[in-house]
Parts: sequence; structure tokens; C-alpha cells
Amino acid sequence: MAKIMFIPVSIISGLIAGLVGRKLFDFIWGVFDDQEPPNAGDREIDVRKLAGALIAQGAIFAVTRGIVDHWARRSFYNATGAWPGEERPDEA
Repeated sequence: MAKIMFIPVSIISGLIAGLVGRKLFDFIWGVFDDQEPPNAGDREIDVRKLAGALIAQGAIFAVTRGIVDHWARRSFYNATGAWPGEERPDEA
């Protein structure tokens, strides 16, 4: 039941993570380059610069999403007493 009740929290936290991740990426990119990050749809771009931007963006979004998701689960647990997910990772 906790997993079902957590769905709206997960959606909202995902949107927040996306916004925070975007702002963080823009800030970090601005430290390294004065120009906007390259877009895959641009005709004339440096592929190395595009690859670097995509790697940085992916890493930043993954870390941000993971941290925000864990924070949301902890907050949900503190509010309801039910953990919406696995207690600990499966042992291999």
C-alpha cells in the first residue's frame, strides 16, 4: 500500500529533481564554457564538446534524481512509518 501512496510523491519529486538537475547542469557548464551547451540537433558542433556535455548532464541528472528520490522516500517514511521500497539491496 505504501508504494501506491508514494506514487504522487515520486512524481512531484521527479519534477523537482529535473528542475534542480537542470539548474545545476547550467551552473556547472557555465563554469567551464561561456557558450550554451551544444545540442545534438545543431548542425555544426564539436562532437567532443557534445559528448562531454551529454556525459556531464547524464551524471548530474542521475545523481540529483537519486538523492532527491532517497530524500523523498525518507520524508515519506518519517511521515507515514512505511518505507516505499526495499529495506536494503538484494544480496548477490
